Amino acid sequence: MDWLGVTELVGLVLVVVLLVPLAWLGARRRWLARQGGLFECSLRLSTKTPGTGWVLGVARYRGDNLEWYRSFSLSLRPRLVFPRSQTHAGAQREPDPIESVLLYDDQRIMRMELADASSWELAMSVASLTGLLSWLESAPPGSHYR
Repeated sequence: MDWLGVTELVGLVLVVVLLVPLAWLGARRRWLARQGGLFECSLRLSTKTPGTGWVLGVARYRGDNLEWYRSFSLSLRPRLVFPRSQTHAGAQREPDPIESVLLYDDQRIMRMELADASSWELAMSVASLTGLLSWLESAPPGSHYR
């Protein structure tokens, strides 16, 4: 095999290594969107340093759960699941100047409190926030929404 053949082979391998993950991300996003109820939702994973720790993601309603997925992940499983019966909507606020650089435009931050005393901050558009609050409040009769 001459040097031109080796170069073509290396180029082909590089193209496959770069394009396959990108195609997978696109197919994953399309698959999530086809399930319905998908919206842009950033999650704060770390609160050690003020204004940092935000990860871009999407969330979707699936039955009585809100599932959160990272935007740039190859996994088909949600990173976090918020069961409606164990989730409470906490305080809302506007992003501070540092956070507004990391988040999408016109997003509000809401604290989600779970029954196990853990809490997470979610950032989403006002329309998505209204939908989430409505979903939380519309729990079926007999459930224990606080």
